[in-house]
Amino acid sequence: QVQLVESGGGLVQAGGSLRLSCAASGSISGIDAMGWYRQAPGKQLELVATFPSGGSAYYADSVQGRFTGSRDNAKNTVYLQMTSLKPEDTAVYYCHAHIVGWGSYDSWGQGTQVTVSS
Repeated sequence: QVQLVESGGGLVQAGGSLRLSCAASGSISGIDAMGWYRQAPGKQLELVATFPSGGSAYYADSVQGRFTGSRDNAKNTVYLQMTSLKPEDTAVYYCHAHIVGWGSYDSWGQGTQVTVSS
């Protein structure tokens, strides 16, 4: 089992910055790709960024050039540095991990609220 806990969300003015963190615990050796998703009220879950093992990071067009993710394997933590925030970035942000081994499954964090005011 892999547990993910996000932190760092909050209220910020447009143009500001936030840094989200996601700490993984449990059977972390099985984690393959990790990423960030977000969901605004009444809208579809949206992929924000993904970091596949051995590959380059992918960012959604809507956040390209503004968001940067990174992973610290020693700390079992993934980050999302968000800059130049816009009101349309307001959503609940979820950390995600794809776990492989005898089987494969997905693990999700509880979500952290990001609210950007105009």
